[in-house]
Amino acid sequence: MAKYVLLYQGGSVPQTPEEGKKVTDAWMAWFGAAGDAILDPGNAFGAESAEGADIPPSRVNGYTIVKADSSDQVEGLLKGHPHLSAGGRIEIHETVDM
Repeated sequence: MAKYVLLYQGGSVPQTPEEGKKVTDAWMAWFGAAGDAILDPGNAFGAESAEGADIPPSRVNGYTIVKADSSDQVEGLLKGHPHLSAGGRIEIHETVDM
């Protein structure tokens, strides 16, 4: 089984505490449905900075790490994902053991 990092980009931000609760509930429901596939539920990202080459920022605003047999299985996990429902984008990156 491989590990995949889900990188979250974009999406809307709740404007009221009530909206915030709905979003939190949706995320918790998704985590529950994904079950044992979740290795690390992740976190949102705050302010960014960078060192090195002058490359545009990635605009990633959070991550989750999952395990799956294939990228197709990961895509199946993303059906109904709250970040996609909020107009966001999710990049799927398979990790490579070094």
